[in-house]
Amino acid sequence: MIIIAACSGTDAFMKEINNAMTGALSENVFPGAVIIVSVKGRVVFFEAYGVANKLSLRKMTKDTVFDLASLTKPIATTLAVIKLVKEKKLELEDKLGSVISLFKNTEKHNISIKNLLLHNSGFPDYRPYYYNLSNIKQNKRLYALRNLLVKEPLISKPGEKVLYSDLGFMVLRWVVENISGCRLDHFIDERIFKPLGLENLFFIDLESESKKKINKIFAATEFCPWRNMLVDGVVHDENAYALGGIEGHAGLFGTASDVNQLLSHLLFVFHGLCKSSVFDRELIKLFLSRDKGSNRVLGFDIPSSTGSSSGRYFSYNSVGHLGYTGTSFWMDLEQSVIVVLLTNRIHPDRDNLKIRDFRPVLHDTVMANLKDKGVML
Repeated sequence: MIIIAACSGTDAFMKEINNAMTGALSENVFPGAVIIVSVKGRVVFFEAYGVANKLSLRKMTKDTVFDLASLTKPIATTLAVIKLVKEKKLELEDKLGSVISLFKNTEKHNISIKNLLLHNSGFPDYRPYYYNLSNIKQNKRLYALRNLLVKEPLISKPGEKVLYSDLGFMVLRWVVENISGCRLDHFIDERIFKPLGLENLFFIDLESESKKKINKIFAATEFCPWRNMLVDGVVHDENAYALGGIEGHAGLFGTASDVNQLLSHLLFVFHGLCKSSVFDRELIKLFLSRDKGSNRVLGFDIPSSTGSSSGRYFSYNSVGHLGYTGTSFWMDLEQSVIVVLLTNRIHPDRDNLKIRDFRPVLHDTVMANLKDKGVML
């Protein structure tokens, strides 16, 4: 249940955020958006704006489902790794060569699970594998992709350089599935989302008939020239699409409410405020605390020293992530503030980059007004 915190200044606080969001609509930062702000688990702002589809004029609602894009990395794949570590089936220092036999006797055999999570594995950031994969029968594409990952030359030595990498999280999907014996989406759903009561976080299997039965309202994304279609209710990321909708770097769909609930659960576990059958507190603290060697956190992003999308007021101990489709979240571990902003900024095309300037302005508006208007609990 969504609860608006009752405290002095709430109306003024809501007006400030509302003005920022409606201003972004008028300036065409995005066609539509949903935003949630929560403090210590209490939702102090939750609203939807604009349209989910410009062609049909389908209205954006609080229940609209978004393609979360790279939010898949921290709130799906990384959590699956945490679960396997908790169960002592995997360790952060385990090497690829020992986990996946095809990496033995390659330059990648000494890449650790930790390297992959910290984005310093040496893998390139991106490769358009979908061009070649789309010419292969669907049931052989995953095998073909993994051969490509084994053969892909590293661009630096493991641990030498930080480079945000989709490929590293494709490999992490492989790790999760190899160890668990379960496909990534099934593992995450059965072991994490369902136990937490999160029904609106899910992957869409493009090869399954069940996708036709999903009774959800989606935010449309790009008109994709490669597919010659408006992408609506299927994954936007081309590599994930070619792999049937499920990958370690992209493919997760969800509502703002469920993203906030998942993050709130992690926040409570981090502070020891709840006992969790899903996560271990010490592991959550380990993953969400900065690694001394790389000054990053495992699987999540952190505010950059200058020009961060989180703005100026999120503390040093904050984590978050951005998604290409226009999604993001930031979670301040010190102040227990979470801001989830889901937009369809690439609808109908990806050339709209105005959200880059808008995100820090929005987050500054939220954080400054939380204190000034007396909403911080």
